[in-house]
Amino acid sequence: MVKETTYYDILGVKPNCTSDELKKAYRKLALKYHPDKNPNEGERFKQISQAYEVLSNPEKRKIYDQGGEQAIKEGHAGGHGGFSSPMDIFDMFFGSGHSRRRECRGKDVIHQLAVTLQELYNGAVRKLAVQKNVICDKCEGRGGKKGSVETCPNCRGTGMQVRIQQLGPGMVQQIQTVCPECQGKRERINPKDRCKNCQGRKVVRERKLLEVHIDKGMEDGQRITFSGEGDQEPGLEPGDIIIVLDEKEHEVFRRSGHDLIMRMELTLTEALCGFQKCIKTLDDRDLVVTVIPGEVIKHGAVKCVLNEGMPQYKNPFEKGRLIIQFLVHFPTQIDPSAVARLEELLPARLEVIIPDNAEEVSLIELDPEQEARRQRTHKQVYEEDDDYGHQRGGVQCQTH
Repeated sequence: MVKETTYYDILGVKPNCTSDELKKAYRKLALKYHPDKNPNEGERFKQISQAYEVLSNPEKRKIYDQGGEQAIKEGHAGGHGGFSSPMDIFDMFFGSGHSRRRECRGKDVIHQLAVTLQELYNGAVRKLAVQKNVICDKCEGRGGKKGSVETCPNCRGTGMQVRIQQLGPGMVQQIQTVCPECQGKRERINPKDRCKNCQGRKVVRERKLLEVHIDKGMEDGQRITFSGEGDQEPGLEPGDIIIVLDEKEHEVFRRSGHDLIMRMELTLTEALCGFQKCIKTLDDRDLVVTVIPGEVIKHGAVKCVLNEGMPQYKNPFEKGRLIIQFLVHFPTQIDPSAVARLEELLPARLEVIIPDNAEEVSLIELDPEQEARRQRTHKQVYEEDDDYGHQRGGVQCQTH
């Protein structure tokens, strides 16, 4: 039982989630609320990165589960209470330099593309329309007429404005803000000389249609890079457009590396007497699974079919395994008149000697959800009692 769930709630996952579920949740939210895409969501992006940094580290996650955010802030996690930069976490996850302006190079643009398991199995070509900045061809990226661009007189070309605020006698505070005149661009253009096509911004928005080739065997989270197709900016080399694949859940199969995992439901008759069943593959073939009479399939048994899993990336003729878990459905009730015939066919029951003073009891259905709630309540009461004992100082031994 975790002390608080704030970080889990920020990422939209359950406290018992796996590391893969954490990664997938962070990737979606980080791309959605990145400052390049949502400039007003800087605080939300910081919270997402902070939550992921703690929960993705097993040691920090354990401390957070036991003591909450306060335990992390007090510096018990790794000897310090501070957090890494949200941009550092983003760069570490997606690769360095995706969100920061680098010398002589523009920003990269990241898009998420939802793909089906069939597309990852068979390969596909998807068309994706993206919006990007391109240099205005009317003014050739100047923003206005030749010679109309001048250094901003308000900030003297620094892009920042410094304001001094008196806090008290002998105490002043220096506040640095983005220059309101040039918006931090260090230069300005007279409104009457601005380019009518780009309104002095030097770039215009353009719709670009990309053909995304999804190769057989690609994985969830894999990146496809279009070099030099990112936003253009005067004086800078264009960045890249990076497509991040987001695998959608399949109704039958679940992927695990190169393997495909599925569940097959059986009746008790099929489990005991054999069966034949068809499996429709992701490339629309039919596989026949046969269990001969006399072979018993137990509930939860796992078997596999070789070379019917996912194709390997860059080596699609080699495939993983198709792993099948069998779920046997037992009948809820049997006709009492058929019991004698069943006993003749099935192994004999063990004879049980019942003592004379034995008490007869009744079996009732146990609700798993109700049992889980009872266990949580019991644990919470135990922890409260334990905390109370610590507050009182517990039992102390007196020495002479």
